Amino acid sequence: MIPFSCVVDSMRTANRLSANELYRWYYYAPDNAPVSASSGITIPTRPLAEARNLETLLICAPNSAQHFDDPNTIKLLKRFDRQGVNLGSVSSGSFILAKASLLGNCRCTIHWENIPVFKEIYPQLAVTFTLYEIDNKRFTCSGGTAALDMMLKLIETKHGRVLAQQISQQFQHDRIRTTVDSQQMADRIDLAMSAPKLIDVINLMESNIEEPLSLPDIADKCNLSLRQIERLFHKYRGMTPSQYYLSLRLLHAKQLLLNTKNSVIDISIAAGFETQSYFTACYRKFYGISPRVHRSQIATERQ
Repeated sequence: MIPFSCVVDSMRTANRLSANELYRWYYYAPDNAPVSASSGITIPTRPLAEARNLETLLICAPNSAQHFDDPNTIKLLKRFDRQGVNLGSVSSGSFILAKASLLGNCRCTIHWENIPVFKEIYPQLAVTFTLYEIDNKRFTCSGGTAALDMMLKLIETKHGRVLAQQISQQFQHDRIRTTVDSQQMADRIDLAMSAPKLIDVINLMESNIEEPLSLPDIADKCNLSLRQIERLFHKYRGMTPSQYYLSLRLLHAKQLLLNTKNSVIDISIAAGFETQSYFTACYRKFYGISPRVHRSQIATERQ
């Protein structure tokens, strides 16, 4: 609900502060049934097929959006694109734009938890780790309060920086973040101040999942000794570098396992494991359940 509220309230506040109807918005869905948010709030909608004379269409979608498969909606999105409608998304909505082949000529982003799966499904797309992207009549954001920053930037582009800053102040938002700002978890922000070299090591690990680097290679690329890396991980992560690297690869595997239809053997390869049996053993030890059983359990819960 946070991204949705940021989008709507930024437009509402723009209208109030400008004393003009700068924005008018409607809520659409594949059918005309009300949409229920995960918080339980219900939003009345109109059928998307009845949408006319749109300037912009912004897609809000749940975490399960990678499984979205509605040919009629995909056709409508492509029709809107041909009509020159600006198309955007917040968080998982990027999956739907990608499904419609509407992100091929632009940079795009999505919530950091979904990036591994998104890259696996759409390896040809230029997905970034930024808070939001505005590129070639497309705008995508990573969700959360990044939706507010994206909307403020769009408002600034169309109606000026003064209005955008006034809206930002209304939201107690200290600054309008840009497309240069990266998605960061709180601990990463702390590490950037206290242990920037560890951030370099972690970034390198995250960029080399399918073909893991050896620790000596990582040390060499980061201009650190093995002993320095071991001390950093012991102090800030409470584990060895190898244990942390393995946890990253298993997390990547888990995202693919639960959010794609890839085979277990393909997932083990994508996570840098030489054999499926070793992958299964590591996964069971780390998560307390085998990959196949875990996938089956989640599939049952989603029904």
